[in-house]
Amino acid sequence: MICAVAAAVLAAAVGCTTSGGDGLPHSWEELRSWRYQEWDAWASKHVFDNPAVGDLWTPDAMDGAPPQQPAPAAAVREGNDPPPAPVQAVPVPRPYTMTPASAKVFMTAPKGGTGQCSATVVADPAHPGRSNLVWTAAHCVHEGKGGDWYRNIVVVPAYNSSGAASDHHKASLADVAPLGQWWADKVITSPLWTVEGGHSGDAANQYDFAVIRVRDPQGGDRSLEEVIGRAVPVWFDAPREALEISAWGYPSVQPFDGQELNRCDGGRPGRYSFDAKRPAMYAIGCTMTAGASGGGWFATMPDGRQGLVSNTSVGAAGHAYLLGPYLEEVARQALAYLSKK
Repeated sequence: MICAVAAAVLAAAVGCTTSGGDGLPHSWEELRSWRYQEWDAWASKHVFDNPAVGDLWTPDAMDGAPPQQPAPAAAVREGNDPPPAPVQAVPVPRPYTMTPASAKVFMTAPKGGTGQCSATVVADPAHPGRSNLVWTAAHCVHEGKGGDWYRNIVVVPAYNSSGAASDHHKASLADVAPLGQWWADKVITSPLWTVEGGHSGDAANQYDFAVIRVRDPQGGDRSLEEVIGRAVPVWFDAPREALEISAWGYPSVQPFDGQELNRCDGGRPGRYSFDAKRPAMYAIGCTMTAGASGGGWFATMPDGRQGLVSNTSVGAAGHAYLLGPYLEEVARQALAYLSKK
């Protein structure tokens, strides 16, 4: 369950878009045609403010944050593939600093309460080798319809790498955040999520993605990618029929405790739509529970590298499978906007 800074070019941008006076697109087809100016016009009306608060996210506070994840919707079978068979989640070998692109995200709600999700450090097209961008789910950063951006958003790569906090044991901040706590600086998501999103799976989940830009916790000019040593490229418009997907995340509802990084090798994805007019979501078998939301879905790209093709959005009742949005032109433009901004 994120936004960007105000734009000086607002007046010119509004003149270039066919959106309404509120800056919102009238349909997902229109949103697919948006470019930088349209994104900037919208973002300038939905400013994200996230000043760092020292000592807020202690190990106990992170451990106690409940997971953010919409409740499963009633099964929508018409026009969809059969549900995928369950695939058992398995622990990722430690230390997680060997796979540091996987992270946890923590946040507070505008009216109080905390939450947690999963995320992935992704490559920045405009700053190769120096990315500060993190991919997660929209419901990890914004309340959805009638709501606002979450506050105090912080990204923790390789969370609990050593296992010191497993089984909710007391651990030091260095143990649970070995690569630091990176505060969100700017955020962007699909405008459709902010006006449609809710607490149960529906058509808004077909655009349930977000990109966070973080800043150096030491106040310097180090990039997140330079510190952790890796950033995953995002593979837009990936050919569904050629993918073998592996989903990663930190599930936190029993039988999981939120302290362990897990993965599901879900294989060839199925198709699932709440709204057949929008790009169908991926569906893979996976027993991960809430807390895995926002975690990366990976597949091997033609050049042999692992690329991010989706993120966990919503699960099925009974935790048999997960759904993730198909990342096409809207997601590409969101990443490009934050990269340029």
